[in-house]
Amino acid sequence: MTRPKAVIVVSIFALLFAGIAAWLTYGYLQKEMTDAQAVKPQKIVVAATDIPIGTSITQAQLRETTWPKDSIPPGASQLPQAVVGRIAVRPINRGDAVTEQKLKPKSGAPGSGFMTYVVPQGHRAVTVAVNEVAGVAGFLTPNDRVDVVLTTPRPNVEKENVSKIILENIPILATGQVTDQKEGKPVIVPTVTLDLSPANAEKLVLSASKGSLQLLLRNITDSEPVNSKGATIAQVLYGIERAPALTPVRAVQPARPAGPVVKTAPAPRSYTLEIIRGTEKSSKQYSE
Repeated sequence: MTRPKAVIVVSIFALLFAGIAAWLTYGYLQKEMTDAQAVKPQKIVVAATDIPIGTSITQAQLRETTWPKDSIPPGASQLPQAVVGRIAVRPINRGDAVTEQKLKPKSGAPGSGFMTYVVPQGHRAVTVAVNEVAGVAGFLTPNDRVDVVLTTPRPNVEKENVSKIILENIPILATGQVTDQKEGKPVIVPTVTLDLSPANAEKLVLSASKGSLQLLLRNITDSEPVNSKGATIAQVLYGIERAPALTPVRAVQPARPAGPVVKTAPAPRSYTLEIIRGTEKSSKQYSE
């Protein structure tokens, strides 16, 4: 190989290796720039205080902070204005990122109802109408626990009612009012929404159609089961399961003597008259 040809071949290989080195260097620098951008802090919105479930978020409950870009939670908000006024459907602890998954969807979006986020998995929300007495005079609030008493006619016993605790330690999801129609006029009916398993939901719906319901408010720490057999008016008045049957008492007739009846004249009646003259006392007998 002549010298000029050797120079050309070496130059070609030198250019080839230089191109490969340049391409590798460029790829390395691009990766470094990407990594640098990934760890570069960005501003997001976090909770300045603990935000309970069901809270309408205010500006004072939010603050901005920097967060590594590669670890920002999905759906995190970068502007406080996008969060103010939204409803929290999950508890948000202080310092946690405020994400779309923790907020009620905007009006008109699928699943924008609040209650659907509150019902536990596998349970059902059942709303029953109650009056002021059955609703414990308005002292019921969400997260309280109640027992449910049904008062209904006793099966196979006419004109006798029984009251029985049918559900125990049931959480309240919400309280409110609904508008109903009565005699053609709108009236306000207090309601209570309970958290029930499907089986207990069936029991409550059937019971509401067969009698009246009464809610019993429990102490917040009381979760003990109740061993109740129910109460009837007989138990209340007599302390027994059924009222005692009153057997009519017949007058006992004297035995009649055998043979013909002989009528006898009544014995004459006599009277005694006492006569007092001064210190003297005397008596005289009279007969009819």
